[in-house]
Amino acid sequence: MDVTPLVAKDRQVIESYGASGFRVSGHPYGGAILVLPHSTQSLSVSAFADISAATLAPVIAAGVQILLLGCGRQTLLVPSSLRQELRAHGVVIDAMDTGAACRTYNVLLAEDRRVAAALLPVR
Repeated sequence: MDVTPLVAKDRQVIESYGASGFRVSGHPYGGAILVLPHSTQSLSVSAFADISAATLAPVIAAGVQILLLGCGRQTLLVPSSLRQELRAHGVVIDAMDTGAACRTYNVLLAEDRRVAAALLPVR
């Protein structure tokens, strides 16, 4: 039985993740990435502490409502200033381990939700 969520062909689906990076819609990415419904790009961060409103600006520009933040091996607390800045633009941020963020992103994408994922590799 195939349990893969049905997702439109023009959408970015996270296929795998690990210590070295990710595979999204057939393309490999090394390091941290930002996955939007219609595009994926590298994030210029090497650690959770480097994530800021500036690095997440494409999320706001894309009109995303839910941002999943994959923190690596464990869930970390999002600074309240970042949470408030994103909320002011209508974006709710939810931090979790990277594996959970990848799986949740795919499910929400299949539900046609306006979702994005900022993902750090699992190290």
